[in-house]
Amino acid sequence: MSHLHSHDSHRHKPTHLNHLLNATARTKRLKHATQIHSHLIPNAFISLPFLFNNLLTLYAKCGRPSLSLLLFSTAHQITKTVVSWTSLISILSHSAAPFQAMSSFNRMRTAGVYPNHFTFSAVLPACADTSVLLHGQQMHCLISKHGYEGYVFVGSALVDMYAKCHDMSMAEKVFVGLPERNVVSWNSIIVGCLLNGLHVKALFLFREVIREGLFCPDQVSFSTVLSASANIGALEFGKQVHGVVVRQGLLTLSYVKNSLMDMYFKCGLFDEGALLFNSIGIEGRDVIAWNVMSMGCVYNENFEEACNYLWIMKRTGLSPDEASYSTALHASAHLAAVDQGTLIHNQIIKSGFSKSTCIASSLITMYAKCGSLDDSCRVFEEVEDLNVVCWTALISACQQHGNGNHVIELFEKMLADGLKPNYITFVCVLSACGHTGRIEEGHAYFNSMEKVHGIIPGHEHYACMVDLLGRSGQLDEAREFIAQMPMKPNASVWGALLGACANYGNLEMGIEVAGRLFELEPNNPGNYVLLSNLYAQKGKVKEADQVRRLMGVNRVKKEPGCSWIDIKNKTFVFTVHDKSHARTDEIYQMLRKVKELVKNKGYVPQKRFAINSAEEFKEESLWYHSEKIALAFGLLALPAGAPVRIKKNLRTCGDCHTVMKLVSEILKREIIVRDVNRFHHFRNGLCSCRDYW
Repeated sequence: MSHLHSHDSHRHKPTHLNHLLNATARTKRLKHATQIHSHLIPNAFISLPFLFNNLLTLYAKCGRPSLSLLLFSTAHQITKTVVSWTSLISILSHSAAPFQAMSSFNRMRTAGVYPNHFTFSAVLPACADTSVLLHGQQMHCLISKHGYEGYVFVGSALVDMYAKCHDMSMAEKVFVGLPERNVVSWNSIIVGCLLNGLHVKALFLFREVIREGLFCPDQVSFSTVLSASANIGALEFGKQVHGVVVRQGLLTLSYVKNSLMDMYFKCGLFDEGALLFNSIGIEGRDVIAWNVMSMGCVYNENFEEACNYLWIMKRTGLSPDEASYSTALHASAHLAAVDQGTLIHNQIIKSGFSKSTCIASSLITMYAKCGSLDDSCRVFEEVEDLNVVCWTALISACQQHGNGNHVIELFEKMLADGLKPNYITFVCVLSACGHTGRIEEGHAYFNSMEKVHGIIPGHEHYACMVDLLGRSGQLDEAREFIAQMPMKPNASVWGALLGACANYGNLEMGIEVAGRLFELEPNNPGNYVLLSNLYAQKGKVKEADQVRRLMGVNRVKKEPGCSWIDIKNKTFVFTVHDKSHARTDEIYQMLRKVKELVKNKGYVPQKRFAINSAEEFKEESLWYHSEKIALAFGLLALPAGAPVRIKKNLRTCGDCHTVMKLVSEILKREIIVRDVNRFHHFRNGLCSCRDYW
């Protein structure tokens, strides 16, 4: 740049200035760009098209597309060619300003400048980014009118646009009609299949390419097909792709290796994915590699390790991105580790990601699953640009905590704000209707899904409707609702009905429904336990024992129940009849005290929840359940009046549920139990679940 200030005449020639512009484009130094700009103006070189276009692009490469737009808008004396307009449209399209890009395209045509094939290739990605199909269709008409439909890059951009606007039939039609195809064309259709959930078709197209030798796949091709393999668990196909990657010498490319890691993790081969990660070496790992490794730990339920990778990555000098923080928050939520989640939240604030809606939704979910709904609401209120994901995260949080009425209020407010609910939003809303007895509203919301919002109900929604009817005692109506389903009911649908049968003591229907569930998921112990309890409830002890024995015959084992409680940043885990704690004598003394208190309050033991015990020991064995032991320890170890927070790996039993309610009233203590299904907030003798979970 020192040559720029030289008085040599050749230093100020257009060719030399153009050379400096190209050199600055490689260094991306904004200061140098402005210095060159200042020399172009007094010498009137700014009017030269090749220098003007180069400077326009340079500002964008320096990370300042706003300066490119300012330069273009203020250069009134300069004749803008199709190259200038195309450069501007391309800059705006790549700068996440699709509507500005399309507006510039229209202004170009108004100015009498005709677009060429490069212009259309630049504006089509902007049409795709708007996700408004009409924009792309109008552009397609113009392309046909100007005769550019047969150009391979224009055709490839059209395929990409239709795929991103979720019109795969037109994407395939354009692709088939291309007179010439290259790697970009094939990648556009394969990526389109991936984006639209057509994973098998993506694999088929890739296999066709390899067999016919139609083109040499690049890293985009391999990454896309590996993602498709991962999403459907096509491990063998993924391994074959791995072999092709090795043969073509592309394993060193981080893009490909990260996709391979992700494929192995999602297909359950954690060791193979970890081996690839370790082969990279610390210096060669980018943020994406660390993120994939962390998410691999989440897929394999190694949540503590997933959190650790965030801190290890930071120690290597890399700055975590949104995905890094979201993954760590996801892991913290599974652990219900609010202290870990709070530390991550602090780092998010320091890193400047607190305004990200993606991270905000993860924070809302994390705090909710850690039992702090107030913190979830606080995060939600601080988000400036709320989207459907944030709304759904809070709606889901309230539903998990039993605040069904608040769920409906939030949903109606979201609709009033003009946001369109998604698939998961309706699962939460329908579930909330079931928990609050809103039968008519539940039917209305369910019917509005397809008619008003264009969302086709899935198994989860049908399961919620069966649960809604079942909770209100309308078992026959629930059975009829299942019979009218347009799809074959799955285990979640039949499971909702079996739960209702157990709650209302309908043995006849329960036997029929349990039989269907034994066929659909023979290894799920919960179905056997529900049927056994239903038999026991009706006094049919022999049949109940037969169901228990059937579990043994089918080699189905009930997961051992355990509960854990955090005291002073330390986690204590208790199992049934646990006596491993140093304060065991005090714990069981507290249990006896609690037993006496609740009996004086009218507690009647529910012996049907005492499994694997002789009749004379059933009542006593109920007091050895892990959540009761955790409760006794919490009452001992926590300060007076402090909430008792217990986590359990299984569904909490009815007897423990009754005891928790009574204790909350007698001792004036808030008790929060997170079981495998939901949160139970016990206050003043009542539970947020309204005694049905």
